[in-house]
Amino acid sequence: MLIKSIFTNSSGILLSRILGFLRDLLTASILGANIYSDIFFVAFKLPNLFRRVFAEGAFTQAFMPSYAKSKYKIRFSSLIFLQLISFLIILSLFVTLFSSLITKAIAFGFDKETIDLASPLVAINFYYLPLIFIVTFMAALLQYKNHFATTAYSTALLNLSLIAALLISKNLDKYEITFYLSYAVLIGGVLQIIAHLIAIKKHNLCKIFTLKKHKKKEENRFYKNFFAATVGSSTAHISAFLDTWLASFLVTGSISYLYYANRVFQLPLALFAIATSVALFPMISRAIKNKNEKRALYLMKKSSLILFSLLSLATLIGIVFSKEIIWLLFERGAFDSKDTANTSLVLTMYLIGLIPYGLAKIFSLWLYANEMQFLAAKISMKALGANIVFSLLLISPFGASGLAFASTLSGFILFFLTLKSFGFKRVKSLYFM
Repeated sequence: MLIKSIFTNSSGILLSRILGFLRDLLTASILGANIYSDIFFVAFKLPNLFRRVFAEGAFTQAFMPSYAKSKYKIRFSSLIFLQLISFLIILSLFVTLFSSLITKAIAFGFDKETIDLASPLVAINFYYLPLIFIVTFMAALLQYKNHFATTAYSTALLNLSLIAALLISKNLDKYEITFYLSYAVLIGGVLQIIAHLIAIKKHNLCKIFTLKKHKKKEENRFYKNFFAATVGSSTAHISAFLDTWLASFLVTGSISYLYYANRVFQLPLALFAIATSVALFPMISRAIKNKNEKRALYLMKKSSLILFSLLSLATLIGIVFSKEIIWLLFERGAFDSKDTANTSLVLTMYLIGLIPYGLAKIFSLWLYANEMQFLAAKISMKALGANIVFSLLLISPFGASGLAFASTLSGFILFFLTLKSFGFKRVKSLYFM
């Protein structure tokens, strides 16, 4: 079951990433690495950050153990859904009203003219967050039923929407193209919702809006874990967001170098680490609920060994052929050889941290399944603090590549602290006894 689930997630992610690289190829060719690509990436980064930290990471990590233990699953899940979607809609309206201030906060190095260009894009893109939360909520219900295919493959719909927008608008003014891309983001979110609604109906999970009185204790336990998990799952994403903010002070194109390099870095991370953790988490949660620790540890050992082998191979290939990879994927149109050299160096710095980031995801599942979200949050904050220090130290001498390496160093710290919390004695007995 584990191998089949990992393969389902990996194949779906691979399809999405292939389309994502095609999207990035078209974006690099049509927009290049300039002010227009920078403002779109900044606008899209904010909802993406919230999506990964709030909607996907934190929600799933807190919801799955609580849902598994709940005696009234439909009542519990429906109330949580309505509370959180209401909050996200209000938050999106707030971002729309104060888009200029929000844009200045996330790209402080931009001048007033650039902020004026970017702020309407920030307002549009942020509505992707409530859309993708709906998707995430339905995906969690499906994953608990060991159905992963819909979520894995539906991510391709966003990329298809963006590709269509690029092809339709390629002959327009570059600033107009950014609006086409922004509205395509929302269309992609709606398409993902439709796909999940079909799967929800097929698996007889449509009663999510049944509101009846239930124990407040379940709701309180979820939110306690949820707020801690929001911090605990945020390190890598806030790190990337911090890179973007600091890169806005560097030469034009630095944000784009970080974006394109991170996109390549995210492929093996998603294809292997995220696919494995998504498949593994419901199984570990059920094993912990049934007090079967031996089964949970066996699943972790098996998955971590497979993951280590895959990530080691990916790291070696990626570093050795970093320049060739960037050249093949992006060097055409407005993206020239200088952009390739700069992006490949940033990619190398990111890839050094691929193994620790990937394995940290596996071992953190033990903490989340045991509802130790506050401990995971402390670990994450320590790693994030280290990343801030390293970024400030390395940005001046090394520019964008220094920011990428700072993120990598924080990944090693995250992995060490997560392993320490899991227990070095447990690690020794798991692999060497």
